[in-house]
Amino acid sequence: MGALTLDDLSSGLTTRALKPSKEKKKPFRFMDLPSELRIKVYAHHFVDAPAVIDLDPDNWKKIHHRLAILRTCRTIYHEASYTFYSTHTFRLFPTYPGRHFKTKKPLLARMKPRQRGLINSLELRLGPGWSKPPRGWVVNPALGITDCVNVRKLTVFVECDPSDGIFNGFRRSDGFYEGFSCDLLRDVLKELPHLDRVHFDAWTSVKKSGAMMRGLFDLTTQQGRKICWGPERGWTDFDGEDFSGLGPTLHNGAGIKITIATHG
Repeated sequence: MGALTLDDLSSGLTTRALKPSKEKKKPFRFMDLPSELRIKVYAHHFVDAPAVIDLDPDNWKKIHHRLAILRTCRTIYHEASYTFYSTHTFRLFPTYPGRHFKTKKPLLARMKPRQRGLINSLELRLGPGWSKPPRGWVVNPALGITDCVNVRKLTVFVECDPSDGIFNGFRRSDGFYEGFSCDLLRDVLKELPHLDRVHFDAWTSVKKSGAMMRGLFDLTTQQGRKICWGPERGWTDFDGEDFSGLGPTLHNGAGIKITIATHG
């Protein structure tokens, strides 16, 4: 019987070390994560999507490919779609120039009722088309606002006030766009009876004391909704802007009087 050498020992150790393990580690499944962690993953997945979503040709590059995650399975579809639609603001009527601006089918009308039902925030942007609003800017059953039962925030963003003197000679008629805007907001609020407040914001050239804002403020209070302020313009309840020097009423394009309320 031969003596055991160091070579024999090292050979045996090498053989045992290279022998594959019979136990295979199972991969960690995404669905094994707690639902609150999955929601955070979805939020990170959609982080590059615009905060306010409009009918925009770039949506294909910025949003569409990320929505492919909804086709994974039923659970992910429900969780991820809720995360996407409830955490972004959707513009009621398109503002992108060209065919999207003039379309008769806004983004909201292109969604399914269930998708509209997940939305928490809407934006009505006023100013584009102030001399000739697109025919598609109308609240009707096809727009589907009645499906937006979970909307808790409506932002009205005003880009310009055509009653300002710089628009002299360019207006379609005095009070036309102000009246159009009030009628549009009234129709939107009628479809959102559960909404208790409206957030107003604007570009820096727009004043609280202008006819445009005065009409919108008055309509909002008449509808029993509270007025809040957005971050862009920097308005507050006590920012020093007053309404002195203006008459008690303004007229829209149809000759209808709009009573002015004195909001601070």
